[in-house]
Amino acid sequence: MRLLKGVRIAVILKIILVTITLTVLGFLMQASLLAGDVQIGIFFGISMVLIALVYFTKISIPMKFFLPGILLLATFVITPIIYTISMSGYQYRTGNVLSKPEALEMLQKSDAFAQVPGEKQFDLKLGWCDEEYGDAKDVANAKVCALVSYYPDDIYFLSTATTFTPLPKDRIVFNVLGIPTDVTKVGAKYTWEPFYDDEYATFDKTTASTRFKYNQPNTFLRAEGYSVMAVYAARITYDAKTDAFTDIKTGAVYKDNGRGNYANTEDPADMKYPGWREIIGLENFIDLVNNPSVREPLIAVFIWTIIFAVTTVITQYALGLLIALTLNHKIRGRWVYRSILILPYAMPSIMSILIWGGMLNTDFGAVNNLISLIVGQPVSFNWLGEPTLAKISVLLVNLWLGFPYFYLISTGALQAIPQELTEAASIDGATGGQAFRKITFPLLQQMLLPLLIASFAFNFNNFNLIYLLTGGGPRDTLAGDSAGATDILISYTYNLAFNTGGNQNFGLASAVSIVIFVTVAAISLYGIRRSKVLESFT
Repeated sequence: MRLLKGVRIAVILKIILVTITLTVLGFLMQASLLAGDVQIGIFFGISMVLIALVYFTKISIPMKFFLPGILLLATFVITPIIYTISMSGYQYRTGNVLSKPEALEMLQKSDAFAQVPGEKQFDLKLGWCDEEYGDAKDVANAKVCALVSYYPDDIYFLSTATTFTPLPKDRIVFNVLGIPTDVTKVGAKYTWEPFYDDEYATFDKTTASTRFKYNQPNTFLRAEGYSVMAVYAARITYDAKTDAFTDIKTGAVYKDNGRGNYANTEDPADMKYPGWREIIGLENFIDLVNNPSVREPLIAVFIWTIIFAVTTVITQYALGLLIALTLNHKIRGRWVYRSILILPYAMPSIMSILIWGGMLNTDFGAVNNLISLIVGQPVSFNWLGEPTLAKISVLLVNLWLGFPYFYLISTGALQAIPQELTEAASIDGATGGQAFRKITFPLLQQMLLPLLIASFAFNFNNFNLIYLLTGGGPRDTLAGDSAGATDILISYTYNLAFNTGGNQNFGLASAVSIVIFVTVAAISLYGIRRSKVLESFT
């Protein structure tokens, strides 16, 4: 009976947990569909169906254990990879981030009209008016109305989005400065009432976007703040049938160039912005090879990334193994030394990197101060501002952060090697060095090679160190350098995608991300196959 009760309780708990999960996923699916994210909504829907089938039926017992991992893998690994691959095929950069309908709407609003040079700047007083009902403030459909004046020529009129009503000067009320402030109410024709102070803020967006009517063809008036009205005229026109813009002044025609912009048919370099995201196939990958402004910094960054990752793994492994071999012998206070040596690994790496950044400061850093004490004269090495010193600094700081990890795994590996092997070698007359080279080191390599490959992959993408210590620099931004001396591929990619200078290129960054993925995967796979580490699992 107790067993049955336990089973029933477990089933009830399962039903409750699965129901809660399905409810949450259903809410997320609904929110995604309402927000227009159809693909995400479909994914949540498929997840709900799979969870219901697996946990409410006996269709597959193993899937009850595998399904959570499969869904998480699809969410956080497969989906980002697919998204990155798809984005690498787009013209997706600064100026080309909108959809085409959004870009078209903005072009028609922002680029279709321009202020007419040399035209008058009118004085403006905003208010309400309604020609039909006579009392502007009490009528629900009263319009925002502008009292516009140009007193040097005695020009006065009321203007709404649809009406233009000239006013005689004797119907205008002026303030002490001679600026019109009101209109005398003579019949319904001139009904007008000025805004109160609080109404200016309430109708700010309305007045800013309203095109007030003017008495000249192809022009309109636009409020510039609360007291000035300017004349605007059509600059370009859009023909929906041909999907083309025409410049009224020059006659130039701008058509969709197939790459996310409306371009001048006679001068393709002359394009309208903003553009939109457009599929361009493999052009981003071709730019990595054919475009010198992309290819040259990419090659330099790639070479430094390989040097950085390989040097880091070798130095961290060598120092960690050396310390492990030293402390593998029984010495007084060994536990104290071991505790001290793992402190760099125990501290959060972000804090350690920031502290090292302060210590390497040229003016007041502890490193320069210590060297000054040793040599007996002031020194001011620019550790983070000179390319060669910056690279050395990055490697030294990374050595400090990483050697405790290799010390720990090397210590564990040494203790896992049977002592009988080295004892037998000594009996056969081998020296300590020979026993290490012929027995200990090969066994260590076999055990630690997968971890060395993993460390290489990690340091190949060690974004935190580069970003926090040097920011990828030093770089000469005035010379147009897109890559700094210490940039590795991941920080270079970040700079392409989120450049604070405003020249962001998400499509190209996605292409570089794929290059990083393929490179790390190929090197890791080659190392694993050469080490034959997977043969023990077959």
